[in-house]
Amino acid sequence: MIAKRIPTILPDLTFNEALEITKIHSISEILPKEKPIVTNRPFRAPHHTISFTSLVGGGINPRPGEISLAHYGVLFLDELPEYNKKTLEVLREPLEDKSITISRINASLTYPCNFMLVASMNPCPCGFYGLKEKECTCLPDAITRYINKISGPLLDRIDIQVEVNQVNYNKIKEEKATESSKEIKNRVNKARKIQQERYKEYGIYSNSELTPKLINKYCKIDNKTSKILEDAFNKLGFSARAYNRILKVARTIADLDEKENIELQHVAEAIQYRNLDKKYWKN
Repeated sequence: MIAKRIPTILPDLTFNEALEITKIHSISEILPKEKPIVTNRPFRAPHHTISFTSLVGGGINPRPGEISLAHYGVLFLDELPEYNKKTLEVLREPLEDKSITISRINASLTYPCNFMLVASMNPCPCGFYGLKEKECTCLPDAITRYINKISGPLLDRIDIQVEVNQVNYNKIKEEKATESSKEIKNRVNKARKIQQERYKEYGIYSNSELTPKLINKYCKIDNKTSKILEDAFNKLGFSARAYNRILKVARTIADLDEKENIELQHVAEAIQYRNLDKKYWKN
């Protein structure tokens, strides 16, 4: 439910982004005739039985796959461990490079795939592992096999990992004022404009596209904050990739907070989004 609402709070498409998406959808022959240009960010949710070729692209005459059809939008993979493990592993390079090259005897084509990967999964096959309200019926080996379908390198590329607990009836019934998608989107658009202005000379739109060199320039932190990050790095065993991703998430949190510099609370919040893998993936 959360994943399907993410497109409603994503920043508005720029004209150049819209053109890129339109080109991909046009050559894939999924562009409606009555709508010659894409104006909304794509949301793609392929079934877990999807093939390797359909996900990343290919065929005799190489065509864009789901990762390219989700360019500048969302690729949602529900029940992540149900996907073929080899198919999931193919996502590692596109998530890093933001493009995919498909080589065949008669052609070699490169398609853009700068997408937001959103995935959901249960903690075990029955779905109740770790819950106080219900008892898990899975054997320990079954839980381990289920969890290990998601490899460490793939998990390392997921910036934000959040555990969503079961909601009881009273919480669902409770009438409480909440922030609307429109209000959230306004905040997101403000943050995106800050980033566009900051990176206009580099031809990128957001913090997620920062290179290590640009991270050093735009994600500077003070000594106290650096010490907190160092302690977390050593205690939780973060990789160099996770370190850079924490800084990019912290930069985004600071932008949403309309702060010029990354502060301690921004880094602390970003670190909290990296704890889930240490809870379930022990190795």
